[in-house]
Amino acid sequence: MEEKVKQNNSLEIALLEPEIPGNTGNIARTCVALGAKLHLVGKLGFVIDDKRIKRSGLDYWFRLDLTLWDHLDDLFHDFLERYPDGGIYYTSSKAKLCYTEVHYPPHTLILFGRETHGLPESLLLAHPERSLRIPMLPEARCLNLSNAAAILAYEYMRQQNFPNLLKIGEVTGRGD
Repeated sequence: MEEKVKQNNSLEIALLEPEIPGNTGNIARTCVALGAKLHLVGKLGFVIDDKRIKRSGLDYWFRLDLTLWDHLDDLFHDFLERYPDGGIYYTSSKAKLCYTEVHYPPHTLILFGRETHGLPESLLLAHPERSLRIPMLPEARCLNLSNAAAILAYEYMRQQNFPNLLKIGEVTGRGD
């Protein structure tokens, strides 16, 4: 069995009660590609060994740094205990702050809500300065969860100058 990929240990993505296994699998694959940690919180809309999750994550699933949490408060406590200077950010189409207007601290946790309901408004109201939105047309309700997670994850990585990531590829000429 192969070892887990090197973790950046700086970006952590959390999904609160995710419902669609394909989205979670896609986000898991993004986390592996970036060396980010994934947290799944609360009641999941699928079983963790669901073949649809593993199919979405393809052969990356065993490399994933994954933690399951029953309660969001436990995740927050753990994160802030490990990184007292870390930042927790909340995502929502209802937020007023654009995700590109934030300077993310080295240790960042980005929280995403359920596909059908998003995050509880109480979290957004309690943390408006850390509630982020991705700009879109007014008639668009929201983006796909895995797309939104990738957008924010790569913005974080861009601001950190893509630590430990291969930034230059190579054409080998070995086929199309």
